[in-house]
Parts: sequence; C-alpha cells; structure tokens
Amino acid sequence: MSLPLPRPFRDPDRPVRARALTRGPSGRIRWTGYRAAALGLAALATLGVAEPSSLGPQGLGDPLYPTLGNTGYDVMSYDVSLDYSGHNNQPLNAVTEITARATTELDHLNLDFARGTVRSVKIGGLPAEHQQHGEDLVLTPAFHISRGQEVKISVEHTSEPTGKGDGGWIRTSDGLAMANQADAAHRVFPCNDHPSDKALFTFHITAPQELTAVANGLPQRPGARAAARRTWTYRTTHPMATELAQVSIGKSSVLLRHGPHGLPVRDVVPTADHSALARWLAKTPDQLAWMERKVGPYPFEAYGVLIVNARTGFELETQTLSLFEKAMFTAGQLPDWYVESVMVHELAHQWFGDSVSPRRWSDVWLNEAHATWYEALYAQERGDKRASLDARMRHAYEESDGWRAEGGPPAAPKIPSPGQKIGIFRPIVYDGSALVLYALRQKIGTAAFERLEHEWVDRHRDGVADTADFVQLSSQVAGQNLTGFFQEWLYGDRTPPMPGHPEWLHKKGGADKPGGPKGGAATPGPKGAAAAPGPKGAAVIPGPKGAAENPAPKGAAGTRGPGGAAGTPGKPV
Repeated sequence: MSLPLPRPFRDPDRPVRARALTRGPSGRIRWTGYRAAALGLAALATLGVAEPSSLGPQGLGDPLYPTLGNTGYDVMSYDVSLDYSGHNNQPLNAVTEITARATTELDHLNLDFARGTVRSVKIGGLPAEHQQHGEDLVLTPAFHISRGQEVKISVEHTSEPTGKGDGGWIRTSDGLAMANQADAAHRVFPCNDHPSDKALFTFHITAPQELTAVANGLPQRPGARAAARRTWTYRTTHPMATELAQVSIGKSSVLLRHGPHGLPVRDVVPTADHSALARWLAKTPDQLAWMERKVGPYPFEAYGVLIVNARTGFELETQTLSLFEKAMFTAGQLPDWYVESVMVHELAHQWFGDSVSPRRWSDVWLNEAHATWYEALYAQERGDKRASLDARMRHAYEESDGWRAEGGPPAAPKIPSPGQKIGIFRPIVYDGSALVLYALRQKIGTAAFERLEHEWVDRHRDGVADTADFVQLSSQVAGQNLTGFFQEWLYGDRTPPMPGHPEWLHKKGGADKPGGPKGGAATPGPKGAAAAPGPKGAAVIPGPKGAAENPAPKGAAGTRGPGGAAGTPGKPV
C-alpha cells in the first residue's frame, strides 16, 4: 500500500513479550504462547490477544487495527459460495463455511463481517444465534466448544458490492473483482480478517453462462452448468491471508501458458482487449524466472495477472493472481521497463507478503520494502538512465526524514485516520523502507544480503513473520549483531547516515509536497497517498496501492510516469 507509520508505543529498552506462532499439521502458523521479544527492538508490542468473555466486538489488538481479527480459534479453511445475478449493483447470495479449531473454551465466538445481511448460522450442524456488533458478527452455538475441538461454522448471507470506501468488491465495467487490503475481506464474506490467521480457501462462483469467474488457486473441475448459469470451483493448495482473496466475474478470457519448471500461468483479461494486452502477458514467464534467480523457487501452485476495466488507483498482489488496472497497460505514455517493473512489484509480493505474511500490520514494511526493492532492481536492469537504483535510493534518503515525520518510521507506522484504513501505505513504507534494505546491503555486503533474502522466504514459507524475525535472521546470516543498526533504521525519528555514502544528505525542511517541483516527475505514493517528486533524472516508479475509491472521483489525478508524463492510474501496493 502506501505511506505513514506509528511511533514506538513503549519504552524501546523494555523487553516485550510477543506471541509465538508455530506450525500446525497443515503447515500453517497459529498462536501458541509467549516468547521473549527478539533483540529488544522497539514497537514490537504483541497483538493484545485476550480470552473471549462478554458479547461484543473483540479484535486481536493489532496496534494499527485493534478491532480486526478475533480470539479463541484458529481457522483451518474457508469454503465460500457466491451466486452472482449478472448485475454488479445487486447483492450476491452467499454461503461461507469455516472450519476452525478452538484455542480456548468457547461459549460464543466472533467473526469479522460487514456490508451484508446474515440470514442464518449453523455451528456443528445446529442452528446458532447471531448478533451484529459493528463489524463483528457474534455467534452463540447451541453447545459448549472445548479447547482443541474442531468446529464447522456455516453462515448464509448476502454480499453487498455497492459500498463505498475501505475496499472489498470493486465494480468493473463488466462485473466484479476484489481488493481487500488491508482489512476489507470481511466486507465480502465472514472471516477472521487478520493476516496472522492464514487458511486454505475454496471458492464456488455461480454466474450467468456468458460470464467467466476466476479465483485464487486452480480450477478443480469443469464448471457445472444449469440452464443459463454455470458454477466454477477454485481451490488454493497453500494457506492464504484473507486480505489476499480474489474473485473476478466478467466478460473475460483466461489465457494459459507455462512458466519456469512447467508452472501454470493463467492470465485473465477483458475479452475485448485480449489482442492489445497480449504483449504484456507474454512477459510474465520471464519475470517469474528473473525473480526465482533473485530469491528462489516461486512459492505457489500457479501465477497470473488479472486485468480489469476499472479505476482503482492501485495494483494489488492477490495470491496467485495479481490485480491490475487495464489503463496501466493501454495508456501508452510510459516506457515498457516502467510498466514491467510495476508487474514485478506485484510478483515479488508473492514471496514477500503472500507466502511470508506480516504477523501484525506494523510489519507491512517487510512486504513493501521487498516488493519495491525488486521493482527497482528490475527497472535498473531493464530500463534507461532514469532507472538507476542508486539515484532512486539517494532521493529516498533525501526525503526520508520528511516521510518519517509524516507517517512514522518504517516499522512503527502511525495509526491511519478514521475512514482511511489504507492510509498506512505511505511513501515511508515503499521507497522509505526499500532504503532500509539498501542500507542493510551496504552494511553486510551483497553476498550476505542475497543469502538473507533466500533464507527469509525459505524459512517462513506459508507462514507469518515479524520485524524481530527479520532482525534475528539478518544478524545470523551476517555473523554480527545488527540490533542497533535496525533500531535506528526502523524506529528512529531521523534517518541514520548511509553506510558507504557519507556524502548523502537529508533535505532541509522535510519531504516534498505532493506533485513535486514544477516540471519534476512524480513518484506515485502508496495506496491513496500523495505523490512524491522523483529525483532529477531518476525513474519515477508507481507508488504502492493507491486506494482510490471505485469508481475514482471525477477529476482525480492519475499518477505521474517517468519524466513527468501523465498516465498510469495505478500504484503498486
């Protein structure tokens, strides 16, 4: 997403107890107990998980989204059935079935859910009471649930696609797609909407015969047909965070090819634009091979791009099927290397953010720093002189103090303003956090840095991890204690001196205002954030998820391309 971050919310020198996450039989990570916080880093406060008690909203106590997620159980799988009428301004009929394991004694439990009507609930096959408390759906089963017991929850509900703001369904010109980051999956289906509780997913989508439905994972069987309607079924083979769920319904073509090692690559595009988009789709296998050379094997069962005819203001790394606006590819005002680098940004997220998910949202810098890093590396390799990594990082260094003042340091983002939940995606989370990786490479050397990148995604594959985990592994791989280094770079109010570049200086007076100097190219800011001016002659890379409401407000400015060219509407997130 985009920029500002919260300040450390405790004494930096005081040890913190953090929930330890261990893998269950399925390979997923779940909450199990306490461990001492690694290396005494500031702002690594735990998610304040408490035992469920009274009826009402709960939340996991995530510092940025305190009411998001729920306690008392660990979701193992979701089975989501959606029935689409063919009109994207009408509610979908839906049934969401959840298989979970209780982590404590339960007489009631909460799900996150909003923007729909609950018709009935069953737990263990028996009718259960339900009450809506804000965006929490409180369920009371007909029986006591014991710790360790597996329970099946079935919710019959509607899913409303016309709500505005804060994500969920996107209405396209010919149907629907999803954009659930950071906390909007529960505006589509009931769930435990926090990235720390990953689960397997199955989607069943019924729609008019003339439409095509796709979702995360792979198709399980030919779609069942009845009268003028058809049902598609998709299933993931790796656990997924709810914010990464994707369902698209529209007049689309599904194009199949293979990537490295025979990996299935399926792209989904508006049928009418198939020919115009073909040259971009052909680049994905080579981009997959490029990323595998950088960080190791692709972590999922398939990959592809989903291109929609809608104005979102961002691109999004939904698992196995990244979301892009059509206009990014068809505007014709940006060089190929620039567009390709945005594609690589979302592809890199499949390793960083999707396979290795953040334990809490203040760890989102780990997602965006790495996606921005590989975006910039790719641009430098494939681009012209405007795509220099050093120039981009020097500019980020000049702006970094201003970005920190605006949104907080990288690992301690400021809490988003009310009604602006994606406001955490600020410049400091993108280039400001990639700058931390640049400093780390400068300090430990390229060889150690590259070993670290491989080890990080391999060690935490299909799981969740946090800043303390990254600091600990960095120190281990580098053979030196990097606690102090990361304390300054991740939590400091001011950006430390750059190793190897004593000549780099901070800009006086803070970061540039949106739009930049007259005539200067603008770097799109993160989701919804204002654009930051790019350095003279440096590449202007799209910022993170720009989260404009869909449809975008009239007169909304598009992002700036290299050299200040107007054009792409989207920002990588």
